[in-house]
Amino acid sequence: MGEVVGTVRGSLGEQRLQDRFGTADRARRFYDQQLLDHLNERMREFIGCQEMMFVATADALGGCDSTFRAGPPGFVHVSGPNRLLWPEYRGNGVMASLGNISENGHVGLLFVDFVRDVIGLHVNGRAEIVDNAAAQAIAADAPVDAVPGRRPERWVVVDVEEAYIHCSKHIPRMVKVPRGRAWGTDDARRKGGDFFGAAAS
Repeated sequence: MGEVVGTVRGSLGEQRLQDRFGTADRARRFYDQQLLDHLNERMREFIGCQEMMFVATADALGGCDSTFRAGPPGFVHVSGPNRLLWPEYRGNGVMASLGNISENGHVGLLFVDFVRDVIGLHVNGRAEIVDNAAAQAIAADAPVDAVPGRRPERWVVVDVEEAYIHCSKHIPRMVKVPRGRAWGTDDARRKGGDFFGAAAS
């Protein structure tokens, strides 16, 4: 949403569009009532229950990427009101999100509970890639993945700058169903194959 400067909040683009479309008063109420520069207790509890999040990053030139991360409840570990971290596992080797973070530390995280509370939480901040030893120094009580042999290769640590609600109005309620997962496989078919036909395009 942008930098907080004195009593003027939001990015310059936000401010210009609020003025243009007459939403400045409504936006000010939102900033005053919903926007925090830290994670309060309820936010920390909420994150500790989540099994997924969406991650937005951009490179130094503004080229964007969004991705999905998931794990057992609490896989995103909150180490205090101003910091959280999550594990990065072996993937396709592209390193799109981490590559962006290495150039531009700004990240936007979105947690959505589709099952119980049907609500969302935005967390924006500055990210840094750290190794396992550094992550343990930051959060010795970070959970260990219960999947045998599945261990993080590195971690992403985020210093929180903004946290605010994503309203429930258009979030669908979903139901969890059991499914099997092929952790650590390089079998293309078991990972979804060429579902979108990219190889032939």
